[in-house]
Amino acid sequence: MIKFTLPATSLRMRRFIGQFALGVVFLLVLLGHVGGLYRLGFIQQLDAVIYDFKVGLFAPQGVDDRVVIVDIDEKSLKEVGRWPWPREKMAALTESLFLQYGVAAVGYDIIFSEPDRSSGLPVLEDLARGPLMNESGFLGLLERLRPELDYDARLAEALATGPSVLGYYFNFGSHPEVVGQLPAPLLACDSLHGKGIEPLIASGYNANLPQLQARAATAAYFNMQADFDGVARRMPMAINYQGQCYGSLALMTLQQAMGASVTTVNAASGPVPARLDIEGIQVPLDKRGMALVPYRKPGAFAYVSAADVLAGVVPAADIEGRAVLIGSSAPGIMDLRVTPVSKIFPGVEIHANLISGMLDGVVKWEPTNVVRVEVLVILAIGLALAAALPFLAPLLSALVTLILGGALAGGVFYAWSAWNMHLPSAAMLMAVFGLFVINMSYGFFVEARSKAQITKLFGQYVPPELVDEMAKDPARYSLRGESKVMSVLFSDIVGFTSISEGLEAARLAEMLNVFLSHQTRLIQHNKGTIDKYIGDAIMAFWGAPMSDEQHARDAVLTAMAMQASLDELNPVLVARGWPEVRIGVGVNTGRMSVGNMGSEFRMAYTVMADAVNLASRLEALTRQYGVGVLVGEATRESCPDLVFRFVDLVKVKGKDRAVAIYEPLGIQGQVGAAILEETAAFDAALEDYRARRWTEAEAKLVALRGRHDLKLWDVYLARIAHFREVPPPDEWDGVFTYTSK
Repeated sequence: MIKFTLPATSLRMRRFIGQFALGVVFLLVLLGHVGGLYRLGFIQQLDAVIYDFKVGLFAPQGVDDRVVIVDIDEKSLKEVGRWPWPREKMAALTESLFLQYGVAAVGYDIIFSEPDRSSGLPVLEDLARGPLMNESGFLGLLERLRPELDYDARLAEALATGPSVLGYYFNFGSHPEVVGQLPAPLLACDSLHGKGIEPLIASGYNANLPQLQARAATAAYFNMQADFDGVARRMPMAINYQGQCYGSLALMTLQQAMGASVTTVNAASGPVPARLDIEGIQVPLDKRGMALVPYRKPGAFAYVSAADVLAGVVPAADIEGRAVLIGSSAPGIMDLRVTPVSKIFPGVEIHANLISGMLDGVVKWEPTNVVRVEVLVILAIGLALAAALPFLAPLLSALVTLILGGALAGGVFYAWSAWNMHLPSAAMLMAVFGLFVINMSYGFFVEARSKAQITKLFGQYVPPELVDEMAKDPARYSLRGESKVMSVLFSDIVGFTSISEGLEAARLAEMLNVFLSHQTRLIQHNKGTIDKYIGDAIMAFWGAPMSDEQHARDAVLTAMAMQASLDELNPVLVARGWPEVRIGVGVNTGRMSVGNMGSEFRMAYTVMADAVNLASRLEALTRQYGVGVLVGEATRESCPDLVFRFVDLVKVKGKDRAVAIYEPLGIQGQVGAAILEETAAFDAALEDYRARRWTEAEAKLVALRGRHDLKLWDVYLARIAHFREVPPPDEWDGVFTYTSK
């Protein structure tokens, strides 16, 4: 029998055709992303990582003393009082800056949209119109006191003492509100449209009181536009409202500090985009009228406590002649953002960075023909590599890939540092390194049988890294039922009914997908197994299918991380026009049955036990006490290195035995002394409460509320008030019984 074989050259050609075809398909996928036909999330994320790396690498060091931030910090809140302050305080602060310190301009990263009634003037006016309308002495006294008690008028006069820029914000929702008075526009939007710029279009605004706006030099919005990942990389410099374009806080503050009266728009010139022109200062804009924020390294601006300005103890040389921004770094006011240089960054400092960058002329810009550049580079380098790599040895392929990738990255970084040019490079670099990976892995299309088996069984429940670990010994894992001690977590959105009523079905589903995906990533990152989604609720457990000796600790830390992550997630939701969310989380530990359960029609890998039901009840109780996370006693005992606050001893619906419930506070050694002191004080109050010493317990709880206003204190204060009227029975042991879920 004669056997025919293909020549080696034909085999090589077939291999080349297969590899080249895969390479071309890969390049076409990249080109579709670059051309805007669709968006590939991993390339967007890589572009964001590269951008943030460039910002951090080239960010200028040192303090820029041209911009000063007057900070409503923790010290100011402690010395002056809770925010918002009476307008007389803001008037005194403003007058001090202009008249005592002689600053160049003041921009307010705050808003005065409602009248200040704290002086009691409205009450006196009501009396003058009512019971005391015929009392001439009272009416005369009221007129003499009015200038001192009309805090809004006092602030208005203070604003007129210098170039003041009030703050406001635009709305972009389908149900806009219109509050206050807008300033004069920066320019007509037609002047931007003619330069190829289409700014964001606002549907409403929340601005300042007319009497304040009338006396201020101008006003500016402080809206920020976070990117897809919630990071603030760019700022809208102009926003369109009813055909008129208004300026940002950084832009208008700089304009006032310079004494500039007109801002113009220069058309694009070659690859250089259109620019705003403030008496020679050029600010490049993208097609949406936004500018990339040229961040400096943290610590680039002097922060001066507002309390010190009010006290007049700040050396004049520190702020005289500077552009001043009034904002807050206090966590309680929650004006904190995620930026390329820090995940916790005061919003007011973003405006300061933009002012500094505009003065230095280092605002980054993307070429107008950036898409064409990316397409040409991907085609030229990509096709050459796709044709050459199949014929190169692995070592030489790696060397060629590294040289090309290094040259591309070097060019991108040079353009950034030398010309302030930002070139999105992820797709171009992906073309180089992706083709190398495709060629090196050609032929390996099917994974090992053990990996496929484990993935089939558990891939929908556990994260990929656990699947990889389980695949090393697949015989240890199965879906059959077993009984073991585990920890379970329930999470639910607070007030979801009202949220769902305010969104149409498609947008509600989209918002839930974003929220659930974000929270699921946290759970899986911490070794959790997703059990199910119940509408907006998440059920997850630890300890199966892979054993986890620290399942309780992992579950508790995950619950705390889910709460903390909302600071990053909520700005993303708001940027997409969705409401912010709050969640309650319950965690419990105990013996559970775990395995594939269900019927012949549908099976699910899940857990069942009383301990599971208790976790669900704990999640619901978070609303009663105003805490983010509640855990059961068994969970607390399993986490000796974590700090907990005792919350209550309760009987939940359907249970006869009382259970102690706790709020986790953090890892020992990482919880602040103030929190530990507060927890000890609360424990002391509970001792008096359980001993029926109502007066002593009440005094301690009131003292706690004065230090830190928590709903938890109010819960016990309300119970004490009830027990004074209706004393508990003699056998009462401090247990509170809930009759509903």
